[in-house]
Amino acid sequence: MSLAAVAPARRPLSGRVGLVAAVLVVLGEAVWLVGGLPGAALVSDLGAVAVSSWAAVACTRVARRHPTPLRRFWALLAATMILAAVGRTVWTVERLGGHDLPHTPLVGGLFTAGIVTGTAALLCSLAAPRSLVGQARTLLDGVIVGLALIPIGWVVVFRDLADADLADPLRTFGLLYPMLDLMQLTILVAVAGPARPMWRALTLIGVGLATRAAADAVYVSLVAHGTYAPGHPIDVCWPLSYLLMGLATGYPPPPACDGEEETGESPLPPWWRVALPYLPVGGAIVAVVLARRPTGQTPHLIFLGMMALLGVLALRQGLAANENLRLVARLRRLAYSDQLTGLPNRLTFTRRLRRALRDGGPVAVLLLDLDGFKQVNDRFGHAAGDRLLTTIAERMGDAIGPDGMIARLGGDEFAVLVAGDRPVPPERLAVRLLAALEPLPGEEDLGVHPSASIGIAEYGPQHTSHTDLLRDADIAMYAAKAAGKSAYRTCTPQLRESAVTRAELIADLRRAVDEGQLLMEFQPIVDLATGTVRSAEALVRWRHPRLGVLTPARFLPLAEETGLILAIDRWVIHEACRAAATWRKHVPEVTVAVNIAAAHLRRPDLIATVTEAVGAAGLPPRALTLELTESALIEGSEAVLDRLTQLRDLGIRIAIDDFGTGYSSLSYLHRIPATELKIDRSFVSRLDADDARAYATVEMVNRLAGAFDLAVVAEGVETGSQHAAVTAIGCLHGQGWRYGRPVALTELLHALAPVDAAR
Repeated sequence: MSLAAVAPARRPLSGRVGLVAAVLVVLGEAVWLVGGLPGAALVSDLGAVAVSSWAAVACTRVARRHPTPLRRFWALLAATMILAAVGRTVWTVERLGGHDLPHTPLVGGLFTAGIVTGTAALLCSLAAPRSLVGQARTLLDGVIVGLALIPIGWVVVFRDLADADLADPLRTFGLLYPMLDLMQLTILVAVAGPARPMWRALTLIGVGLATRAAADAVYVSLVAHGTYAPGHPIDVCWPLSYLLMGLATGYPPPPACDGEEETGESPLPPWWRVALPYLPVGGAIVAVVLARRPTGQTPHLIFLGMMALLGVLALRQGLAANENLRLVARLRRLAYSDQLTGLPNRLTFTRRLRRALRDGGPVAVLLLDLDGFKQVNDRFGHAAGDRLLTTIAERMGDAIGPDGMIARLGGDEFAVLVAGDRPVPPERLAVRLLAALEPLPGEEDLGVHPSASIGIAEYGPQHTSHTDLLRDADIAMYAAKAAGKSAYRTCTPQLRESAVTRAELIADLRRAVDEGQLLMEFQPIVDLATGTVRSAEALVRWRHPRLGVLTPARFLPLAEETGLILAIDRWVIHEACRAAATWRKHVPEVTVAVNIAAAHLRRPDLIATVTEAVGAAGLPPRALTLELTESALIEGSEAVLDRLTQLRDLGIRIAIDDFGTGYSSLSYLHRIPATELKIDRSFVSRLDADDARAYATVEMVNRLAGAFDLAVVAEGVETGSQHAAVTAIGCLHGQGWRYGRPVALTELLHALAPVDAAR
């Protein structure tokens, strides 16, 4: 493996020189020890001191270059390498002074301090837990693994040794180094976790720890059996572990190194990660049984290790129990409170409401919905909307005070529960809420403060459950919106009956198309010059099973609210085309006009619907006119205008209905591919009173249409004087009761004779 592959980050020149030197030291030591050359022990000691010193310098340098969150991590690793270098130096000096294997208190203290700083470094890594409890839990997991390995190591390595061989406490402590190494390795695996991609620097450090653990285990086995001598080939593993840790400094910081705590949910750890500290415990139990002597006694080291293991397990379980309690408390907060505003949520409100109803006494609910909050989100973004919701919640909470419980039900909808001996009537609370929501100085100019509509419902004999009470509050709230918003309404029997009737009508309307309850009528459009009928407007009616025939004004607004207008429009287009095809068998040049809802105009399948209808009926495209309101056309997007242009290119005629009642932007007449204008009936109706302004308006629209080469239809002509006026102005076509009421197609066929315009 090349050095560039191991440490891809570009190092400064001095760093590259040090790296090459460290690699050469490790390779040279390996050749020297394996070859059994003279002075192998001294070469081993000097190599370990040199490489650990280089690793300490590398960690110190990278600690200064890396961001603040990583500086402590690298500083502690530098301290670990320094302790390793000092410890190995002291080891060398004492060995040369006459100690064969100098397991002295000073050497043991230095190596143990290195274990402590190395463990602290792992607990300071970016992937480690941030809380003290989490760090303690991770540390205890490592200690559990280390203690569990004591009886296992005894059975594998020390079972055939006499007690006298382990009588020296310092010698015995030196035999525990593999346990400490595996403890550190366990902590590294624990902190790496699945929360983020593994940082490659930690991978190299883990390989270094594994190398050191293997070296310590072999060393302990050799020492225990008296076959180790300084300069053994296994000695090269320690400088190799230092080299790997030094190489880890070449990797750049992880991408998410901003020092901020992650806000997203971390993935659940795998099962082996949860079971990791407990897996060796089972092996330790088996090892304890195997380690018992024929006399039934358990070796002291095994006994002390198992007692320590039980104590650590108890402490670890105590932390787990405390963490579970904290988790339960957090889950309760998540379940019963709104995370954005801190108010009780819908679940809590419903539970309190049901409890209040069970306790008896007067109960009232105020349902509040913000008016215009969507515009705030659209204009300023959802973050600004969230801040506004938090501010509004605080204001409403202050306005309600102890007189009720306010909750956020979701989105921009809030509710207030007033129960028990309430000193303040709900209407007064509504007034206080509306006052609290009035914009403060400066907010109104910014346009970031919506108003609110409030519905009030008081529990009474007409309610059977809390859902009935909430339904009535919702009915009253929508009544407040209909009344102009920024107001409150109390639910009355009349409101309730109207809402129930409306809901039943919507439910019936859903079945109307499928069950064939819709019918079509046609109102003639007359050529004012000849009095002949050459066109008609298709008007839908609903033959309701209980209410009789309903006009469009009764059900089309509901259809637009519920989206049923699309299905009704498709039915009307197909039926009108079939009727026109039948009519054209008698009068080949007649046309039919169909009203199109704004919602259908915005759908990309409008062209397919129209072409399919005229094709199925065998109707020429020029025989169909689509009538669209002026406001729907003005609000249309570029895609809508392109869609209308495609229809116009196919031969479909486009009429602007109710002209003069919308925005009347003359610039749009240049863009809308219209073929005719229909003057709204409100202007025509005032011609009876010799209204000069109305006459001038109709005359102006007629001239404007002529300038744009558009045909004109005067709507709502009901009297002879109105007919005379629109004819004198020069309108080509007229429509209204003066020429005929909407009738079925069979009746319309009888009106093919010229209409007596003088009647």
